[in-house]
Amino acid sequence: MAPKKKGEVIVIMGVSGAGKTTVGQMLGKEMKYKYLDADDFHSESNKEKMGKGIPLTDEDRMPWLESLRDATKEHIVNGNGVILGCSALKKQYRETLRSSDPDYKLGSYETSAVSFVLLEAPAEVLSVRLNKRAAEGAHYMPASLLQSQLDLLKIDESEGILRVDATLSPQSIVKTIIISIFQFQDSFHSSQC
Repeated sequence: MAPKKKGEVIVIMGVSGAGKTTVGQMLGKEMKYKYLDADDFHSESNKEKMGKGIPLTDEDRMPWLESLRDATKEHIVNGNGVILGCSALKKQYRETLRSSDPDYKLGSYETSAVSFVLLEAPAEVLSVRLNKRAAEGAHYMPASLLQSQLDLLKIDESEGILRVDATLSPQSIVKTIIISIFQFQDSFHSSQC
């Protein structure tokens, strides 16, 4: 019997207001992957804290990240693809998510079943988006927490995170991600030959 194909996780990451949910849902449809929103995995106490404008601590985030790791691991092991919309602001958080790949070895970013796409936009654009969402009652995250997220966001270039301009249309962002994924896979497979 042929070995089972390993699944894949694509994490659409960035601060609140970057467009993770919109882009993640569209990418999931395009790739025929299930979409998971990390916000759905937060505890009520985390949501209440953020709703009051109190930034989460690492201690608040760890049970949340572990539940995301467990949910995505199930997809990898079962050979399915999944898109995860998640802030993943710090390398330590991304390492927790990468550990959902049972074969992941610390620092082996290129061969991990978990890859990351950072949606980047200027703080002014993000703030306008968050204020609009708050006015519509569409999210518990207030714009007052944006700066704390921007301060936490740290990217190590060696991680190979794809950076995409989040001021583009969602359709353009999805197209950019898909093209980049296939280019990376082609170059990785060529280097293996």
